[in-house]
Amino acid sequence: MGSAKKASTSRKARIEEMRRAEQARERRNRILTIGASLVIVTGLVVGGVVLVQSQDDGASDTAAAKDSSGKGTFVTGKDGVKTWKGKLARNHVTKAVKYASEPPVGGDHNPVWMNCNGDVYTEPVKNTNAVHSLEHGAVWVTYNAAAKKSDVDALAAKVKKTPYTLMSPMDDQKDPIMLSAWGHQRTVTGASDPNVDKFFEKFVQGEQTPEPGAACTNGLSK
Repeated sequence: MGSAKKASTSRKARIEEMRRAEQARERRNRILTIGASLVIVTGLVVGGVVLVQSQDDGASDTAAAKDSSGKGTFVTGKDGVKTWKGKLARNHVTKAVKYASEPPVGGDHNPVWMNCNGDVYTEPVKNTNAVHSLEHGAVWVTYNAAAKKSDVDALAAKVKKTPYTLMSPMDDQKDPIMLSAWGHQRTVTGASDPNVDKFFEKFVQGEQTPEPGAACTNGLSK
């Protein structure tokens, strides 16, 4: 019991530290935005930047069409967590992406993330935006029509209290309730399944996070 409380306290402290870092970045970004608005940029320079960026985006989209999520396969551990063995692509793309799993656990994704500061969505969200949230260290809770309403409500309450998490329905997933993080996934039997807390403890801003401390706010909210 003592070690569990200590682990929980450590996780909360880590999340609070990430939150403070995120808030600091947001303040810096506001200052930079104000400063940038005072700079006069010629139309020729802007046109050149847009042209180059557009060419880069096109190249990324072409690459994504050929290999959307990276080559690999899931390996299930003794704890029931499936781990993706193989490289997960991390390109920013604007087109639809065909992922190797549903829900996906990584791969090319939209430049804009879904807000994941304890956000609960009552309608499906786009995989490409949610995968970006996983890249930032979020845990994504998904459920289909077979999930019990009591479990959905209880999980929503847990997500709302946990920064770096999000929740949404997903009709096409094979199991009623699934938890996903970057490169990791598992099925749980319900909200009271002890593996829910274990998964959150390990993967919310866990070691698997490609971009630890990156924002979970100021993205998409629906």
